[in-house]
Amino acid sequence: MSRLTGWWRNRSSAGKIELYTRWSFHLFVAIEALGVLFGLLPARIGPTVAAVLVPLLVAVLAVTGVLYSRALDSVAGRRGRPVRLMVALPVLTAVTCLLVFHLHSSGIVEDPGFGPGVVVNTVAFSCGAVTLALERVRHMVLVPPTATVVGVVAVLAAGGSAFEAGGYTVALLTASTFLTLTCGFSSWLLKTVYELDRAREVQAQLAVAEERLRFGRDLHDVMGRNLAVIALKSELAVQLARRERPEAVEQMIEVQRIAQESQREVRDVVRGYREADLAVELEGARGVLSAAGMDCRVDFEAPARPLPPEVQSALGWVVREATTNVLRHGDAQHCVIRLTAPDAGSVTLVVENDRAPAAPAGPLGSGLAGLRERLAALDGTLWAGPVDGGRFRLRAEIPAARLRHLEARA
Repeated sequence: MSRLTGWWRNRSSAGKIELYTRWSFHLFVAIEALGVLFGLLPARIGPTVAAVLVPLLVAVLAVTGVLYSRALDSVAGRRGRPVRLMVALPVLTAVTCLLVFHLHSSGIVEDPGFGPGVVVNTVAFSCGAVTLALERVRHMVLVPPTATVVGVVAVLAAGGSAFEAGGYTVALLTASTFLTLTCGFSSWLLKTVYELDRAREVQAQLAVAEERLRFGRDLHDVMGRNLAVIALKSELAVQLARRERPEAVEQMIEVQRIAQESQREVRDVVRGYREADLAVELEGARGVLSAAGMDCRVDFEAPARPLPPEVQSALGWVVREATTNVLRHGDAQHCVIRLTAPDAGSVTLVVENDRAPAAPAGPLGSGLAGLRERLAALDGTLWAGPVDGGRFRLRAEIPAARLRHLEARA
């Protein structure tokens, strides 16, 4: 069953909405074909008329289906607007309608339902396809009245009565307006979903860039002055050495001292960058996931004694990586982060979310491998994988024996 439904569950929200919209429009083409067929069957058209009209109707249906598909690709940003199809479809529709009006007015086809059954369906679905390919709302609004006016003028030009023109006006305006609103809303919805998806990616990239800037700024603040002093004192030592002055040795000793101090400061910066505070990471995970529209619950059973710094740092990194994975993979709506730290037992951290893909969408990263290495240094273990109900669970555990050892050493 998971293989049968994986093609749907493994898609992103934008991909699901696009797939649903695409197949809805394919269904529209089938509905149009049925409407045209029900208009032709009672009319009992002869073989000569069928040889001309049926290929023309098949061409209109085919172009309508292709235009729906190409217009969706344009909305998704994968190709440009299908301008040629946008011109070809109205032309084919107009030729088909004029032929139907001529057949009806000349008495070749006498069935009264022949004209409305073919014309209204063809014009309405053609309006929907053209609307989907348009970009601006003010252009979409003009589609139904334009199609109605052209259709009514064709009816009157073919010798139709004022009563027939009124009936076509109501039918064409109602059907084309409905299809125009449906396709226009679908286009807006799909564009909005893709913009939100791209905004999430940009937000993640900006967060990474901001962290890089912060690290670069901290490193510059630490090393900038020291490197300038080292360069200055080294130049002074070179000048003194050329003059065979004993002060050159003192200057190089000072250079050595500053270099060692800079090395310690760089280690402090890197250590502060690499260490993660558990409480801060838990609160940060709650805020980030809630901001992304998820229902995030954090359960934390605080122990009587605070956890050792090494344990807090390792588990903080687990929370950070798990939060990143929840945001990047799947389309979670609910997430639970549970930290259990009893006084005499092992520490367990569980991060679980719903709506997880059955298989990863891309190649596996190195995040989980890095977490296993961090936990292995504390004799800890990490397990991650899908569980029942379409959920994904990440579980990290540090044994009680290791905790007691760290507490005793502290």
